Amino acid sequence: MSERLKIAVSACFFHADAARPIFTGKTLQYIEQSVAHWVAASGDALPVMVPSPLGDTSRGRVGFDDYAAWLDGLVLMGGSDMWPGHYGEEPLKPQWTGDRVRDEYETALARAFIARGKPVFGVCRGLQVLNVAFGGSLLQDIGTLKPASLAHRSAERYDQHFHAVDLVPGTRLAQLYPGRSRFTVNSVHHQGINRLATDFVVEAVCPDDEVVEAVRWRGPSFVAAVQWHPEFHKPAEQGVIDDAPILQDFLDAAQAARQVPA
Repeated sequence: MSERLKIAVSACFFHADAARPIFTGKTLQYIEQSVAHWVAASGDALPVMVPSPLGDTSRGRVGFDDYAAWLDGLVLMGGSDMWPGHYGEEPLKPQWTGDRVRDEYETALARAFIARGKPVFGVCRGLQVLNVAFGGSLLQDIGTLKPASLAHRSAERYDQHFHAVDLVPGTRLAQLYPGRSRFTVNSVHHQGINRLATDFVVEAVCPDDEVVEAVRWRGPSFVAAVQWHPEFHKPAEQGVIDDAPILQDFLDAAQAARQVPA
């Protein structure tokens, strides 16, 4: 590539907290180091964190479309739960209230990139945001609502907790891994897809309980997501799926979108 792709990465939020000893009462936005390093792993892309243009300190001079116009693609990173109100439910427990502010920020950011035909890739929470943004719903807690399911999260093992996934034959994801359909991935989520969004297809499932592990939009631009964290994977050490083809497929879509006149 003559010029590296510029890939947006959505921010996580530390909301204002008067009891916090540093940055007292201030809102912080950040990304995880591993996400930035994963995006940049091929050498073809530069990760760029996109701060929210909204909030009580906003000057109103920059909007989501400004970032979508400048950058070549978007990665929605993992993190907090979604607010169940976005899919018409009340939180079943207080700890599942989620982060409504971040939900609305990431949904607006994704829509801005999709409107410009630029690719969007979701990681874990990012998959859930995209499913809800397109009209789907979530299981607020897999263990509670599907008690016979596999444990998809371990507080003790965190990113060292793994299970199998099966790729759905005939999907784009399966095409990236010819000749093989079952892989091992990390699993750090307690929420997951309940009702699949309109015009989405499932690309991978957990064979033990059919929990959705990857999805893709059937619309005119690249919108895809996985429930695992590719940025946590070390294939040579952990025996897990090599996510490099997934990243390259996303970057190829960003390069193709760059060639389309604005």
